[in-house]
Amino acid sequence: MILTPEQTAAVSTWVAAGDNLSTIQKKLRDQFEVAMTYMDVRFLVDDLNLQLKDPPKKVDASDVSKAQPAAPAAAGEALPADGELPPAGPGSVSLNVDNVTLIPGAIASGEVTFSDGVTGKWVIDNQGRPGFTKISQPGYRPTPEDGQEFMRLLEIELQKKGL
Repeated sequence: MILTPEQTAAVSTWVAAGDNLSTIQKKLRDQFEVAMTYMDVRFLVDDLNLQLKDPPKKVDASDVSKAQPAAPAAAGEALPADGELPPAGPGSVSLNVDNVTLIPGAIASGEVTFSDGVTGKWVIDNQGRPGFTKISQPGYRPTPEDGQEFMRLLEIELQKKGL
């Protein structure tokens, strides 16, 4: 989808202000009546050569014994040399990729467990759009944080597979 110069300037302003992809998607819909998928917004930001800002991390300054976690790899950055993901903490999202995808029209599939224990089977269609084929809790919608973590882990795992 091609945006007007006014819409493109607005997206640039929102990214500079630190808005995430979900917020940008909502603002495009609310302010300009432009409906885009999450992945389309991600591609738009990439096409405009904009760099999303990482949200500030909350640090407990009173306990200096706590180590700072490593920052996740951003889009286009290489994975750690060993190719391993950082260990999942309690209440985090976990994801795996099937070795063989037998779903017609899919380029990848796998399973996910969200922080609240809800499980699902995910798929990436041949146009690169993620979706779910089965969720253990009907009508379930992950929290925005779980959704972002799912997309981050998915990007890392697909990058490791060369997709």
